[in-house]
Amino acid sequence: MSASMTAPLPGSPYQVPPEPQRLRAIALALGVHAALLLFLWGGIQWQNSQPTAVEAEVWDLSTQQAAPTPPPPAEAEPQPQSAPAPEPVKAEPPAPAVDIRLEKLKAEKEKKKQLEEKKLAEKKAAAEKKAKDLAEKKAKEEQALAEKKAADAKAAKSKKALAEQKALDKLREEEMRRITGAVGSGGSGTAAQSTAPRIDSGYMAALVAKIKSNIAYSGSLDVPGAPKAVYRIEQLPTGEIIAVKKVKSSGIPAYDSAVENAIAKSSPLPKKKDGTVERSIEAVFDMKDLP
Repeated sequence: MSASMTAPLPGSPYQVPPEPQRLRAIALALGVHAALLLFLWGGIQWQNSQPTAVEAEVWDLSTQQAAPTPPPPAEAEPQPQSAPAPEPVKAEPPAPAVDIRLEKLKAEKEKKKQLEEKKLAEKKAAAEKKAKDLAEKKAKEEQALAEKKAADAKAAKSKKALAEQKALDKLREEEMRRITGAVGSGGSGTAAQSTAPRIDSGYMAALVAKIKSNIAYSGSLDVPGAPKAVYRIEQLPTGEIIAVKKVKSSGIPAYDSAVENAIAKSSPLPKKKDGTVERSIEAVFDMKDLP
């Protein structure tokens, strides 16, 4: 308190005693508190510490007693032999950790690859089958076309041959009517030959040469005289022989027969340079001219 507070009030019968020194009171309070804290800390330390037990052994040096002799060891009884202990099973090392997600992705990728390969193989097989079917179809069509062409050609050939045969038969009939008409009218071969135009020598030589090349006579050619066989040949405009008549015999029947066979074998006969033929012609075949 200040000095004004210690001064006596005017007109008061009491006087307030003066206030002690402030610093001294503070120091005293601090000391008391410090002593209290020290006392508390010491009490806590004394309660936490445990007393140490001390053991002491007292030896009496005046009295000594010998230690008793230990008894002999007893023979050990044989123990029953026990079964050998099983060998410990070696634990396999744990498998390394596998990334399940990676394995799953790998399996899906492999499955997708196999599926694509299967689709590709099926597509390839389908393409090959289609190509094979087209080739077989084309081969069948070509074969059918070839067979049709062959059939048409055969039919056309048969038709042509039939037409030619009909024309040949017609010419043969006309020629036969001409020959029979000439005979019926009393005409002779000599007369017809005398009134007919002169025959081309080259044409006649080619005709006789072809017939002689087909004569197959195996008899002897060393005969007296000059045996000759003369035949009249009737032919169509195509050169086909339709009739053969012996006009004169050579006197050797075997030679006559060989000449007649050669004439039939030589049909059709050669034509002239202009493509025509002599409808009726007499040919002379001399035995001495045979090769």
